[in-house]
Amino acid sequence: MKVQNISDVNAFFKMIDECKGTVELVSDEGDRINLKSKLSQYLSMATLFSNGYIEKLDLVAHEKEDIERIIKFMYQGE
Repeated sequence: MKVQNISDVNAFFKMIDECKGTVELVSDEGDRINLKSKLSQYLSMATLFSNGYIEKLDLVAHEKEDIERIIKFMYQGE
């Protein structure tokens, strides 16, 4: 799933933390990084999101309710 234009990175990671299953960031090389890991979140924030804004991400969520949660966040910011 592609997500775009995330201006509130803290709210994004809070929403990821509330997901029930694994949510992974897929890199351009095809590597998968578990975003529910706090270490991965800190490393991601330091490297990919250093400007405080996420232009686009490719995510894989393994639970249907998590996919719905991510979509709701993208459209409603919740």
